[in-house]
Parts: sequence; structure tokens; C-alpha cells
Amino acid sequence: MALNADRNTPHRDGQAVALPVVAGAEIFAGALVVANATGYVAPGSTATGLTYLGRAEAHVDNSAGGDGDLTVEVRRGLAFRFANDSGDPVTQASLGKVAYIVDDETVAASDGTGTRSTAGVVVLIDDAGVWIE
Repeated sequence: MALNADRNTPHRDGQAVALPVVAGAEIFAGALVVANATGYVAPGSTATGLTYLGRAEAHVDNSAGGDGDLTVEVRRGLAFRFANDSGDPVTQASLGKVAYIVDDETVAASDGTGTRSTAGVVVLIDDAGVWIE
């Protein structure tokens, strides 16, 4: 039902959120993290159907746990530098375009013939890696 009066809508800072981790996953601090098809946080990997979330802020080992038994703080809304894939490198021509997830620390220029999910948008490429927002 649509509003017919003022509403005090709650808010929070969405840049750092604690999110539930998928069963069997170990996530390292600084890792590129994704939401899997069921909405649980997992380390980035070469797979389709993943949604880029940002960077894990802490190490969490849920390798012996079930879905959501542990949470990990995920930092969002900033640009993070990840490694550039040597076999399919992101180049200056990718500026402003999406990069693709290879693993939990690496991005590539293409979807690997339909095998990779999108990461964020390339905002800078430097000698140390690719900055993704």
C-alpha cells in the first residue's frame, strides 16, 4: 500500500554490512566477494550467476558450517584494486566498462566465453592491478 502520511524510514550506512556466508566457504580478508545464486556470500570464482558485492573485511572460515552460520563484513561502494589476469588482461580500453571475476583476487577483460560473472566497473588500471567500483 502506498504512503498516505509521512514515514520515518530507517537508514544505515550501506558501505560496511555483515552478510551471511555460504556453507563450506573460507573467505580471506581483502578477498573479492560475491553473492551466489541463493544469496550467500562466497569468494569470487570463475562461474556464472554470481553477483559482485565488494571486499571482505575479515577472514571467516565457514568450511565446517552451514549456510549463514557465520557472517563476514563486506565493504561496498568504494573502488578496490584487484589483480589483473595475465591471460585476459584488463587494458585501458576497458575503462568505464565491467571487468569479469576470475577468482577472489583477480579480474579479467572478458567473460571467458560465457564462464565468468561480472565484477564492478573499471575506474583505473595501474601497474599494480585493476581498480573496480
